Amino acid sequence: MSLDGATGTVRTAAVQVFGERVDQAARYVELLATHGVERGLIGPREVDRLWDRHVLNSAVIGEQIAEGARVVDVGSGAGLPGVPLAIARPDLAIVLLEPMARRVDWLAEVAEKLELPITIVRGRAEERSVREQLDGADVVTARAVAPLARLAGWCLPLVRPEGRLVALKGVSASEEIERDRAAVRKAGGADPELSECGKAVLEVPSTVVLIRRLPPKPARSRGRRR
Repeated sequence: MSLDGATGTVRTAAVQVFGERVDQAARYVELLATHGVERGLIGPREVDRLWDRHVLNSAVIGEQIAEGARVVDVGSGAGLPGVPLAIARPDLAIVLLEPMARRVDWLAEVAEKLELPITIVRGRAEERSVREQLDGADVVTARAVAPLARLAGWCLPLVRPEGRLVALKGVSASEEIERDRAAVRKAGGADPELSECGKAVLEVPSTVVLIRRLPPKPARSRGRRR
């Protein structure tokens, strides 16, 4: 799955997004196309679409992440979006959070083979121990993990006040926003915003939902009784 067989559009986009690390991205695509399929992390039908639908689609969300940010990728699975993001943005401190042991093993192998300085943690975002270990992230990312209401409840506690959840979503994102707006507010988030990433390089930009974590409300002071 090198770039040799990719369309001109994909090749151009890959070079623009990954720059001098495009060969590293190609090695990741090769791992997904072979071992990833064998281990059930990627469906066989997705192999021809790995570059544009999965890897580039994930990497471009870096447009929404500030330089040097601490990022937690929740439910990383096959490494999406965390691994492409780590390749494209080596300035980021990235943690991949994944509950399943076999996927954690895969992520560790990928990190070693690609020499990526990422941290891998086994667990779920809603677990107290995970929240104690990983809270205060500048950004939490997630891709195809859960509906927006549940995702906000899981992920926003990991985000520092004024940090953001950046959730990769599909065509129904606007419907999710309207349906789950109240639940997002209840979880401590500002009104969700819809955005597109990669418009300058991708034929089909990535749709993301951005949710800023609101600062905690100040406690009400109680006056003394006379």
